[in-house]
Amino acid sequence: MVGDSMSNNKKGNSNKNGKKTVNYKKIGLIIASFFITALVLILAYLYSFLSSFNNSAVDLSKVGLNKNDAEKIQKDGQSCNILVMGVDIGTPGATDANNPKRTDTLILAHYNAIDKKINLISIPRDTLISINGKKQKINAAHAIGGVIYTVDAVENLLGIQIDYYGKINYKGFGQLIDAIGGVDVDITRKMDYDDPTQDLSIHFEKGTNVHLNGKKAEEFFRWRKNTDGSGFANGDLGRIENQHMFITKVMKKIKSPLIIFKIPSILSAIKSAIETNMDAKDILKYAYKFATINDNLSMDTIQGNLKTIGGVSYVVYNKSQNEKIILKLNDGIVPSIDKSKLKIKIINGTKTSGLASDYSTYLVEKGYNKAKTGNGEAANKTKILVYNGSDDMKADLKKDFQIDNIEFLSSSDKTFDVVVILGKDHKLMH
Repeated sequence: MVGDSMSNNKKGNSNKNGKKTVNYKKIGLIIASFFITALVLILAYLYSFLSSFNNSAVDLSKVGLNKNDAEKIQKDGQSCNILVMGVDIGTPGATDANNPKRTDTLILAHYNAIDKKINLISIPRDTLISINGKKQKINAAHAIGGVIYTVDAVENLLGIQIDYYGKINYKGFGQLIDAIGGVDVDITRKMDYDDPTQDLSIHFEKGTNVHLNGKKAEEFFRWRKNTDGSGFANGDLGRIENQHMFITKVMKKIKSPLIIFKIPSILSAIKSAIETNMDAKDILKYAYKFATINDNLSMDTIQGNLKTIGGVSYVVYNKSQNEKIILKLNDGIVPSIDKSKLKIKIINGTKTSGLASDYSTYLVEKGYNKAKTGNGEAANKTKILVYNGSDDMKADLKKDFQIDNIEFLSSSDKTFDVVVILGKDHKLMH
């Protein structure tokens, strides 16, 4: 009897009637382990997939974002600026991979970590900038010097720092819209434009509601005038209004719970079309923030005066017209430094020729006035002397000047507001 009882206990899967019992706990553990393993493998694949997006990315530390700043953003989740570039096909018919491409669309996405807000700032492609001393439209920056020139142009124009960038071509744009299932828009004006060189044919009738697939979305997004010359009276500024409306439709589509079933096709669509310096963690983090944002999304356009210079039409940036936008880009905090008024002197305290001139060029690229330069007594450590300034300038000076050693002094001499003494620890900026 004892032996039979022990035998039955060892089996553990039969009841008194001889029927087998089901070990639900064991089955539950097996199922849970399977799903956890599958989830880990999916996440690992997704992370690896997203990591490939920055394989050919440009290092923005060459423009202004240093390694320490980048790490701080990733660790602390600080506010950041993401520059989105939509590039055209370049020279029609060209097959060269290095065929110069202009930015047909420039949008600066600012994430405000304090208020959890996202601001999309459109930059007109006709905005006047200077490249190598020559007047250019900002959309030419990419054709001349790629991502570096474009990021540099936007930083200098707005006096901000670009932390990340994303570049997409129109083929990838169309594939992405197809992947989310397209969007429906109301056509408020007749659109009738043909450009065989760009393989662009746009035909929409006023007063209709149209479902835009990828190809049609590209046409709607790019249109600004008809073949007969009619169209937006303010050119690219009017086109940007259309783009903002379209982006609103896309954001609404992305927020739909059903979008989860389209994620595989979305990832497939953007794989070959997007270049970014974000790593996989950044992509997931900000994609989540954008997808879950509710009413904390605003869209603005950089304002300027339409002006013809040398027979070329430009949008001339007007600082006073953009004060509210700049305030948003600074998270509502008024900048502690007015770069246009700051008088700077740079003293070379080393035997390295041209060090002060090089640093002056760097500060001009950051939006400051050209500094007076000269040589001085030998110095081992670089430092900044600030006269009659306030301590709230310190953070901005550290970020822009890339110098931590800052001393605040009082003086009745109003010749200079800031004196930079370059020591042996200072390296050329170019």
